[in-house]
Amino acid sequence: MTLRRTILSLTLAFAALSPLAARAQSADGRTDWPGAGQLFVGTNYQPFDRAGKDQILRDIARMKQAGMKVVRMGDLSWDAFEPAEGKFDFKTFDWIMDQMQAAGLKVILDIPGQPAPIWLHKKYPGVDVVNEKGNRLDPVERYMDNTSDPNYRRLLVRLADTMTKRYAKHPALFAIGYNNESGNGMVSYSEADRLRFIGWLKKKYGTVEALNKAWATQRWSRHINTWDEVRLPYIEGPGPYERYLDMRRFWSEQTIEVLVSLEAVRKKNVPDKPAISNLWDSAWRKGFDMLSTYRQYISYGAMGFYPGDPLSAGFEATMMRAGMNAPIWFNEFTAGGPGYYGTKGRSRMWAHFGLLLGAQAVMPWTWHSHHGGEEQALFGLIDHDDRASWKLDEFATIAAEFGKLEKLGFPRLQRPLVAIAYAFDNIIATNLPKEGISNTVRPYINPGYMKQAHNAYEPLFKDNIDVAVIHIGHEDLSRYKLVIVPGMYLLDAASTANLRKFVAEGGTVIMTAQSAKVNDHNQWHDTPLPGGLTDVFGLRTNAFYNAGSLQTTIGGEEVKADLGAFEVLEPSTAEVLARFANVDGQSPAITVNRFGKGRAIYVATAAQPQVMRPLYRQLYASLGLEPGPKTPDGVYARVVDGRVLYVNTTGEAKDVAIEGAMKGVLSGKRCDGTLRLEPLGVELLER
Repeated sequence: MTLRRTILSLTLAFAALSPLAARAQSADGRTDWPGAGQLFVGTNYQPFDRAGKDQILRDIARMKQAGMKVVRMGDLSWDAFEPAEGKFDFKTFDWIMDQMQAAGLKVILDIPGQPAPIWLHKKYPGVDVVNEKGNRLDPVERYMDNTSDPNYRRLLVRLADTMTKRYAKHPALFAIGYNNESGNGMVSYSEADRLRFIGWLKKKYGTVEALNKAWATQRWSRHINTWDEVRLPYIEGPGPYERYLDMRRFWSEQTIEVLVSLEAVRKKNVPDKPAISNLWDSAWRKGFDMLSTYRQYISYGAMGFYPGDPLSAGFEATMMRAGMNAPIWFNEFTAGGPGYYGTKGRSRMWAHFGLLLGAQAVMPWTWHSHHGGEEQALFGLIDHDDRASWKLDEFATIAAEFGKLEKLGFPRLQRPLVAIAYAFDNIIATNLPKEGISNTVRPYINPGYMKQAHNAYEPLFKDNIDVAVIHIGHEDLSRYKLVIVPGMYLLDAASTANLRKFVAEGGTVIMTAQSAKVNDHNQWHDTPLPGGLTDVFGLRTNAFYNAGSLQTTIGGEEVKADLGAFEVLEPSTAEVLARFANVDGQSPAITVNRFGKGRAIYVATAAQPQVMRPLYRQLYASLGLEPGPKTPDGVYARVVDGRVLYVNTTGEAKDVAIEGAMKGVLSGKRCDGTLRLEPLGVELLER
């Protein structure tokens, strides 16, 4: 028996013996939510778009026939439930809930807090968004609601309370969702918002003197004498870095406060149902700090999954899972799209790709193609003429396959030993206002955090190793063996302290260039860099140069690439692992420092796959990390209960080398020595 076959056999045997929780553990530690241990195919449904009861009944019959289990509905429809203030109408929805129950379909009831109805905007103008020029904007598109307004919040909580009380005991109710795509929307510049911002600053800083210090107002005559002189920075710039960061933090907390208020309603009225909300923490117009706060308002990580490429899709889904030992819900899932009808086999491939990452549910957006509104010509499972698309059959296939797999160890609960650091603050600090001098004075922070994070993730992803994406200041790092800090320009005090503790207690950390440069206020540290961690890494770094192409050797592997700028590392107690061969003085490329029981590794360049791959691989053995099944480019795999799930994300057939004869659970075919995966093909192999 070859060494490779021995390793694979041991891997499969170990996986078969490993205990896999029959029930998923939610963010608050519960394991008894309905549906735990099952897989779900469902859909997003807008019943108020439909022509009448006959069409709705036809829709429900088609859902049932396709093998769907759950339907998400209610979102985007506030005025359908409350057509005028305090006048609720649930007659139609009551009937729909009853029909769903009769068909055996469960319902995620999404509290439709955004967009707010026109009547609410008209009666309470504080809900209108005011732009940075002081102009009040009509709510002409979704999410043009000022969710900080107290009247908005009061009426939203009443709506949530009314809906959850009404359906708390309905047998079709499966879960509750909050405000579709929370995190999307626009910041507002009304006088009331300015005063709320001042109140937030008073709570954070206490005194004007402390605010002046945090905002570096000694520069360029910006000193603030009284609280009333505070203004909201412009979202598009120009503006000083420090106050811009605080403004984005303020708006993040406004979003979180709304979610927390809705979670309080759920806990009061339907504590036996989970919160599964379609969150959008990375929305480009606003966003919010989900990874440090998610335990306050979610049960399972959920998101809209519209993948472009496997790497970014894998990273985004992994980030939504956060630090939970729980599955992921794709509350919205790729089917068609605006101007894109769909590609046969694509949704099926991405559904199984999701299973690799620990997904429990896929719910295509959307059930029926939209005739009008902001998403007209968005193609769903039912065409505009009410005929079923071929996509409905594809999701029926997915449902049938999920029915097989849920008995074979799915949903797959990950227990990653590697974590990548992510923080909302850092995203804002490295994506400053679009106008002003920030674009000319900060070329050094390119390629930016997300590029570095993806580059740090890529080699692990291609080695089929599970990874967590977490806020390292708000998680227990002791569960991980390796923590990677890729270009965390702003590394806050909590994260700095947690990293120090992690390494001292025996963990391994890898930090790349451009990390720990500024403090919690987005001001450069006045201490040696990396700020607060020079003793942990055993070095100082300040100077940096762009040498273009760099050459080094890492773990016996020669690296020649255009790695951009490199930092000049000045070791004190750190040892040099690799040096640049083509730089004067052969400046260190990678160093390692023993600190406490652990080790801290510093990479002198931004995270690049060419550098990170050989670095990781020389660490695997000492960390007890085992790469997953070996796969060709574009194919990803995981071992699940002794079987191996393979997903071909490419448009080309791929041959995967396997050891011995195995059988395909999905196809029923036998293969010996080679698994042939068709374009976008998937297979679960067992001995």
